Amino acid sequence: MVSVTLDALDRGLLQVLQLDGRAAFSGIARQLGVSERTVARRYRRLCTLGLRIVGQPVPLRLGMTRWLLRIHCTPDAAGTIAEALARRPDTSWISLASGGTELYCAVTARTPHDRDALLLDKLPRTPRLVSVSAHCLLRLFTGITSTWYASGLPFGRAQETDVLLPAAELHEPVGPLTLDATDRALLAALAKDGRAGLPELAAATSRSTSSVQRHLDRLRADGALGFSVDFDPQHLGYQMMTHLWLRVAPGELSTIGTTLAAHPEIAFAAATTGPHNLVASGVFRGSDDLYHYLDHRVGSLPGIQAIETAPILREVKRLTPAVA
Repeated sequence: MVSVTLDALDRGLLQVLQLDGRAAFSGIARQLGVSERTVARRYRRLCTLGLRIVGQPVPLRLGMTRWLLRIHCTPDAAGTIAEALARRPDTSWISLASGGTELYCAVTARTPHDRDALLLDKLPRTPRLVSVSAHCLLRLFTGITSTWYASGLPFGRAQETDVLLPAAELHEPVGPLTLDATDRALLAALAKDGRAGLPELAAATSRSTSSVQRHLDRLRADGALGFSVDFDPQHLGYQMMTHLWLRVAPGELSTIGTTLAAHPEIAFAAATTGPHNLVASGVFRGSDDLYHYLDHRVGSLPGIQAIETAPILREVKRLTPAVA
């Protein structure tokens, strides 16, 4: 990876975008105390380094179910299986871990039939696949991501939970929101560029800018749409990404999940089914940083009965919203 230098202004811009991916450059400039032109220039530079702002539908709000798959396969088949899963529109995040024999795959199922077609039909017939365990994500404690790895920007997230987490994720589930053709076209356009302007969105949806604005406002207000920042954490000095599987006392699940969500190292945390009832994804500067986090930050929390760590070796697919 080419070495780059990011200063406090770059980091500040990234942090503001985490709070609102569509924040206007003028508003960002006021928050950071610089000119709008400077913000636009820094944003373009970060984009050359891989920065993406991605609009994401919230599966729970749209009546869809999220699953995390742990797939064990033979070493010679891991890459092939991962690439095949990456081509599916219902997968959003795929990584290789545990010596290249274990895959993690985030899947969003629109219907029980779609779920069963993958879990009960397609995967069992895949050559050189050893085992599959499917874990239903029950409650998210961080972000709006339906794609497993949300942002990887581990600096100061004190205010993020209230800003990023839609009402559909924070409170008891409500009835699924019905989407029309304009909504679906708008979500597809925002998945490519979450900061696309109203004229571009109007062209993509064949609607007027005023109609697009109304649909956009409705989707955000109803908790069906959020925005995530995708930026390689290695540019920020974080060289290790790790999955954490935790077994937590049932009565402590919400407390532990909320606590992890407030940790700047944690990009994602969710309650899940299975022998480990809480799963998280964290970013760390290195192995010593991870050890300190496990020993001093997590290990001291009451209610945690066991922790399993699985460092990520390679990301095959990330931050790709499933089709709404």
